[in-house]
Amino acid sequence: MDKELASASRASLEQEVALSRLRRQALFEAIDDGFCIIRFIDGPHGPLSDYIHIEANSGYERHTGIRDIVGKRLREIEPEHADTWIEIYGRVLRTGEAVRFEQEFVAAGRYIEVSATRVGPEEMGQVSVLFRDVTARKKTEAALRDNVQRVQLALAAGAIIGTWLWDVPADRFSVDDGFAQAFGFDSSMGRSGLSLEQVIETVHPDDRAGLIAAIEEAFTRGGAYAHQYRTRRQDGNYYWLEANGRVDLNADGTPSQFPGVLIDIDGRRAVEAERDRALAALRTLNETLEQRVEERTAALLTAEEALRQSQKMEAVGQLTGGLAHDFNNILAGIGGSLELMKIRLAQGRIGDIDRHLNGAQAAVKRAAALTQRLLAFSRRQTLDPKPSNLNQIVAGMHELIGRSMGPSIAVETVAAGGLWSAFVDVGQLENALLNLCLNARDAMPNGGKLTIETANRWMDDLAAAQRGLPAGQYLSLCVSDTGTGMSPDVVARAFDPFFTTKPTGQGTGLGLSMVYGFAGQSGGTARIYSELGRGTMICIYLPRHLGEGAAEDAWPIEEPSPVAAGRKTILLVDDEPLVRMVAVEVLEDLGYFVVEAEDGPAALKALAAHPVIDLLVTDVGLPNGMNGRQLADAIRERRPELPVLFVTGYAENAVLNHGHLERGMQVLTKPFSADALGRRVRDLIGEDGQAGG
Repeated sequence: MDKELASASRASLEQEVALSRLRRQALFEAIDDGFCIIRFIDGPHGPLSDYIHIEANSGYERHTGIRDIVGKRLREIEPEHADTWIEIYGRVLRTGEAVRFEQEFVAAGRYIEVSATRVGPEEMGQVSVLFRDVTARKKTEAALRDNVQRVQLALAAGAIIGTWLWDVPADRFSVDDGFAQAFGFDSSMGRSGLSLEQVIETVHPDDRAGLIAAIEEAFTRGGAYAHQYRTRRQDGNYYWLEANGRVDLNADGTPSQFPGVLIDIDGRRAVEAERDRALAALRTLNETLEQRVEERTAALLTAEEALRQSQKMEAVGQLTGGLAHDFNNILAGIGGSLELMKIRLAQGRIGDIDRHLNGAQAAVKRAAALTQRLLAFSRRQTLDPKPSNLNQIVAGMHELIGRSMGPSIAVETVAAGGLWSAFVDVGQLENALLNLCLNARDAMPNGGKLTIETANRWMDDLAAAQRGLPAGQYLSLCVSDTGTGMSPDVVARAFDPFFTTKPTGQGTGLGLSMVYGFAGQSGGTARIYSELGRGTMICIYLPRHLGEGAAEDAWPIEEPSPVAAGRKTILLVDDEPLVRMVAVEVLEDLGYFVVEAEDGPAALKALAAHPVIDLLVTDVGLPNGMNGRQLADAIRERRPELPVLFVTGYAENAVLNHGHLERGMQVLTKPFSADALGRRVRDLIGEDGQAGG
């Protein structure tokens, strides 16, 4: 029984609350004025730097012209004037003192009287705002002021030429002699009274419709009236005049009487006509000048484009010059080593072969590293991204970085707690981090402090735009030093390829450009913050990864190439004959049976002749209409589980689906060693001939 009473009581209370809400909403809607309640919130500009509209009636839209206001923030709808409204309503919230003022809403074309009052205590953060349309009153006041001003000016100039009093219900004009003469009547007709029809007959035919419309509009609203038109006088000519008056309305809103004065404006209109002719001539002159400006601007743009092209060619020249310098040095080392090997073989001095062979291989590695840096700068390197924890990466690099810095530089890491995951190529990120640390070391020749810091960054529209990124969640990896710092000119060029402030021979100028390109290719960016004499901080920003978390990375151990466990068959596809020949010999030496092809169509024919294959090894960039990924997809339609090893010398990352490869697919970047090729092949085929994951 008690439960039933409690339930009934609760239902009754809920019904009363619902009815109260309905009454409240009905009251709001019954108010013709606009009404809303706002609640202050914290915004991007600080505490209580924005507010949200939590209630509003339909009158709000009628008076302000703003639709669907509930739920919207001030800075969303009024970004340019937000601070002004925050100051006004914020003072009401803080002091509890109501405020009333008039405001023009340009978008709605209205004048609004605004009344604001705090709702409840300050802690609630709420203010109620009432909007009342006072446009009609403002326009009437303006018209009256304008009318009074005109009459005063006319009186001062002695330009009033007649007066009238129109009894509107009786349609009789009582006029003086000046009015009668202005409309071409005899004075006797003016004294006997005139009708509106008689007055209209003397008005210029082109001005009659406008005069009637102006009178009807004045009858509707009452108050001040002013209109200009031409009338025919007794000499048969038309002259300009201005009628200024005031319409008095009865209690029922109908016009009662309409007094006014006539002002001679014929001379003024003549001056205005002359002014219009002068303005027309001026417009013609302006158009001529604008045309000349456009022609001059076009010439300047052409010159600017030529300058840009010159600067572009200078940049290309700097790039190609740097490439030529570095690659010529590398080629000289390779060519010299091979030539000495040939000479030593002819001399029978086989003992010197290893030294020259090692020199050539070292030069090849330098060339590969240089190519990777260039690809990183141009955002074309082949990446192998995976969910990664930046704190783990930094911790794993700490010992190597510490040894690289030397005893005079203190290394500190600041790892953010609860750090998000990033989807990034771990090896390339480590390379970028090491580059930044080495640059910082070189900027501190007398020692100092190096700080590596990770952080979560939630960037709003402004912060993201400053870094050239879309708004969202990011991670930052920042390297700071207490070194010499950079000037603004150096900061502006620091990411350019081959730009370096180091002495000749002490830097390629590709380190920072590689970092910048790698960050951009990973969906983020890099920024430099520096002052001369006060050190430098360089930050890599990477987007947050919202998929599965980072897994522990297991680094491969360098071991000799494994020998094939059985006679497995490999289909090798590469359009470069020398590369294909070397790969075939390496794989055959490891015990594999190799079927080779130079492009996709040839590979499909070879597959038809040798349908049982255990692995596809294919270059990505193949000629004749089918790239390596398309070839793999075509073969996997028949052999879905066939493992595939993509080999690439250029980062066709889009072809490889930006690193998101399917199960049983891997990528090997050219140039590669025989050991690396052997390990990848064995990893994919597996110990027992089954495809590796």
